[in-house]
Amino acid sequence: MTALVTPDDVPAWMGGLVEATAGIDARAFTRIKPPPDGSGRPAAVLMLFGEGHDGPDVLLLRRADTLGSHPGQVAFPGGAADPTDDGPVDTALREAFEETGVLREGVRPVVTLPQLYVPVSGFVVTPVLAHWDAPSPVAPVDPAETAAVARVPIAHLSDPANRFRVSHPSGYVGPAFSAPGMLVWGFTAGLLDGLLTLGGWARPWDTSDVRDLDLALRAVEV
Repeated sequence: MTALVTPDDVPAWMGGLVEATAGIDARAFTRIKPPPDGSGRPAAVLMLFGEGHDGPDVLLLRRADTLGSHPGQVAFPGGAADPTDDGPVDTALREAFEETGVLREGVRPVVTLPQLYVPVSGFVVTPVLAHWDAPSPVAPVDPAETAAVARVPIAHLSDPANRFRVSHPSGYVGPAFSAPGMLVWGFTAGLLDGLLTLGGWARPWDTSDVRDLDLALRAVEV
């Protein structure tokens, strides 16, 4: 974990989240460890928090259904590192621009969090927490890669009515969020769950509400 600014450098509503990230390790988000031989492919995601019409929010996108990797899933902007990238912050900002059009000039990187391993893809992901100092218009840049882009209010994500867990035939059971036109689950939902707790935004919700993933996805599509 590397702090790039202090809690005083961000708005008060985000200061608690920045302060809470000090000294955390990957166990705050997952129990899965990266391969000890370092074989995972480096990647980064941009967890971009801003303040919109409905208060503090976070930028999310829905991947195109035609993609070979994680089709249709909701994610933070991000992707694999390029050899020309200058570290994970550069990777996250480059990918965010390529996917959503967000301009790096308006983004203040705040903290790089511990690396997280995604077994399905083999990526070792560095989450980059950032504040949207000067928001720019965002939209899918390439519909073949990104189906939708949304700024989702923190108040919506923390609302117990929009929280539940999903189960996958593989045996996976994890947190999920219902957002307008989106079902957030898997790696992204795990990160959001941890961020809500760290930021002091989490509210008690019914963790016994476990829904079949396929049925939950179909409910969003209706």
